[in-house]
Amino acid sequence: MIQGIGAAAGVAIGKAFVLPHWELDLPDSEMNAVDLAKEFERLYEGIRTSKNEIEYIKNEFKEMVGPEESQIFDAHLAILEDPVFMNEIQGIIERQYKAAEVAVKEAIDHFVSMFDLLDDEYMKERALDIKDVGNRLLKHLLGAPEVKLPADTQPYILVAKELSPSQLVHLNPSHVLGIVTMSGGKTSHSAIMARALGIPLVSGIENKLEHPIQTGEKLIVDGDQGLLYLNPDAAVLERYELIRDQLLKKKEQLQLLASVDAVTKDGVYFNLAANMNSIKELDIALQNGAKGVGLFRTEFLYMDRHSFPSEEEQFEVYRQVAEKAGGSSVVIRTLDIGGDKQLDYFSLPEEDNPFLGYRAIRISLDRTELFQTQLTAILRASAYGNVKIMYPMISSVEEIRQANVILARAKAELDRRGIDYNKEIQVGIMIEVPAAVTISDLLAEEADFFSIGTNDLVQYVLAVDRMNEQIAHMYHPFHPAVLRMLRTTVEAAKQAGIPVSVCGELAGDERAIPLWLELGVHDLSMSTQSLLRVKHRILNTKASEAKVEAAACYKLRTSSAVEERLTAFAQRSSFQSGGNGTDYSAS
Repeated sequence: MIQGIGAAAGVAIGKAFVLPHWELDLPDSEMNAVDLAKEFERLYEGIRTSKNEIEYIKNEFKEMVGPEESQIFDAHLAILEDPVFMNEIQGIIERQYKAAEVAVKEAIDHFVSMFDLLDDEYMKERALDIKDVGNRLLKHLLGAPEVKLPADTQPYILVAKELSPSQLVHLNPSHVLGIVTMSGGKTSHSAIMARALGIPLVSGIENKLEHPIQTGEKLIVDGDQGLLYLNPDAAVLERYELIRDQLLKKKEQLQLLASVDAVTKDGVYFNLAANMNSIKELDIALQNGAKGVGLFRTEFLYMDRHSFPSEEEQFEVYRQVAEKAGGSSVVIRTLDIGGDKQLDYFSLPEEDNPFLGYRAIRISLDRTELFQTQLTAILRASAYGNVKIMYPMISSVEEIRQANVILARAKAELDRRGIDYNKEIQVGIMIEVPAAVTISDLLAEEADFFSIGTNDLVQYVLAVDRMNEQIAHMYHPFHPAVLRMLRTTVEAAKQAGIPVSVCGELAGDERAIPLWLELGVHDLSMSTQSLLRVKHRILNTKASEAKVEAAACYKLRTSSAVEERLTAFAQRSSFQSGGNGTDYSAS
């Protein structure tokens, strides 16, 4: 068993197919000065061919998973048009009299080495994009063939040193059971695409192998736990076959609950909404019974492109989301970049602590023209559905008031242009930093609603970076300090008479349901994959019993004690049947 990084959820069992490396055969002699023009022409022809190929791949992938995810390839096109990258290649050809393919290889190595030296996971992941684009260009210059995947239809687990989006786009999900990569992480473009395709992925195992994986070896990929098993024994194999079969069966059973309301056995109703990054995700969420959108992450409209999206571009996306939601609430969070989310075309300062730095609402209040453009687009979309605005990372009353001044300007501009919008649009804030919790009573007087972002809240309360492998074990959502923060926030919202919801990962954790029942929080927003699972648990829960368990949890002193108690309660209730004559028990 090898512990890697679970980059895409799911379990896969099958034989490995190891993607071979192709060896570069680069000329080592200098070019004659008279041949430089020819080398430049070869370079430009390779660039044209690579661009056409990437455009074709982009359109092909768009048909598979939708336009938002396919924008990954806009970043690849941008690299081929990047003057710094191209100037580096041209300079090597012109000054050192080297062949085009040698210049491309040296430029790739230069930029990849530079990015790898940065203590920034995002930039390291982007180095893979440069290698992907550069290797495509190299193959055209060298006439090297594409590495072919198995021609037969026998499903396999793909193993690669690293897997580029260009390679991943050609995979047939029905043939590829799972993926294992030596390098990479959760934020890589390949991981994003694997999740979109529903293929389990474990990455980051390069230095943990005693011997290289061979084609034909039996593997188990556990994308949920980030585990890889090589040639597992019969007992492990039998256990994971059972897990895989149970997951498939439960998935089929849960789908039957899509049209059922999320109501406890004793009649307490929950509104389960979806967190989403794209319109395509909303389609899946609605199929899974989502009651609206509790968190629309707008930063993905800004990523993997050449420039900031225009008002019209944003309006079209927000309008479609509002219309598809059919009257259900759509909470649109304003731009939340910085930290682990960067934009290629918007240079953010290098920071020692980016999660504590220039990000989210701080950028919006500094770049007011960008902020007003986004707010204008959201306001326009509010004429087409039940749209709400939410500001991220609020830590003071002043920030809300400053943001609302810019919102007022956007409204005045639309009034001047004679464009309709909801003049009573609700404006809420995310509660995700300890300062916001501490003054939640003051913030509640300024906001129309609260949404608790537990991911960042846990991180900031406990001073634990959960992406840091050395301390990730200290990231405890059920820490007594976190529970107290939740109670303080909810009580402040109730006192002010405003609604409060939860949109972090804890909302999608079935074990936390007793906490929400005891606090009186009935609006949860989660990933599309969690909706039916959480609904199933709610249907099998008796609110009166759950509240007793939660009240007891607030008296416990350790995270492990709270987690153990909530886990035990969830296990006791998971095989019970629901009310109203319907059996909601898990099989």
